[in-house]
Amino acid sequence: MSDSAARDQSARDQSARDQSARDQDAAETESAFSHPVVAPDVSAAYGSHPDQVIDFYAPRDGRAGAPVVVVLHGGAWRAPYDRLHVSPFADFLARRGFAVASVEYRRGSELPQQRGSGPVAGRWPETFDDVAAAMDALPELLALHMPSADGRRIVVTGHSAGGQLALWAAARHVLPEGSPWRLPRAPALRGVVALAPIADFVSAVGLDVCSGAVGQFLGRAEDFTERAAHADPALLLPTGIATAVVQGTTDLTVPHAVSEAFVDAAAKEGEMVGLTLLPDVGHFPLIDPAADACAVVAEEIAQLAW
Repeated sequence: MSDSAARDQSARDQSARDQSARDQDAAETESAFSHPVVAPDVSAAYGSHPDQVIDFYAPRDGRAGAPVVVVLHGGAWRAPYDRLHVSPFADFLARRGFAVASVEYRRGSELPQQRGSGPVAGRWPETFDDVAAAMDALPELLALHMPSADGRRIVVTGHSAGGQLALWAAARHVLPEGSPWRLPRAPALRGVVALAPIADFVSAVGLDVCSGAVGQFLGRAEDFTERAAHADPALLLPTGIATAVVQGTTDLTVPHAVSEAFVDAAAKEGEMVGLTLLPDVGHFPLIDPAADACAVVAEEIAQLAW
């Protein structure tokens, strides 16, 4: 075979692999979004805005003293994606014996096709205001609505953009001085399990994760560096909070290079972050109750919670 023919064959092989990956991604996405929405046992507001609400799911076995899992949904911090799409995942965790608090928060407020100019990913500073307020209100809301849960054992988990928020919620005590969200001491968490998180903004921007979502979230280019210091999990290290990352190796939405960059950043700061790479798993099986990957996620949470 000539060099030219070999190059052509290599290109055809790569094209076939790329198409196979896209087909797998489409099938995984369809499966994850095929489950009906699961209504919570109770919802409670943590603020006055309609998006400032937490859905609570009691452990399905009725046990007392269950650890609490805080779920922060993904969706590139964009308005069309809310907590409803992770309600089957929240229910899955409740069926595993956890008490679950699924947090809603304000997201990108306008879509280009609607108005043509507004942000489409996140709201600065409202998204962080909400996550901070939800976490701060959680002990009181648990006492009111889930009194049998063990509020001393809280694990935060989040998927994709929600993974970034989960890591951020565990890092508020290392935010820059003067940050409105900074805590005087580490939050009382058993740990954080980040699922395909947008955990390193530099690598995410370089890979154009979610079509420029990070840049849209942080706003103008001149604000990027200053705001990233308050938002990028890779810059908020070490936290001293037990942290695990679960990531599929065939994720086309948030490539595993982003998680690996975060783990490397943590190691440089002397902090060990667990990284579980799931072969031939894409983005959405991590929150799909029908997928084996979801059971791996539940086990990672259990290892920190119990």
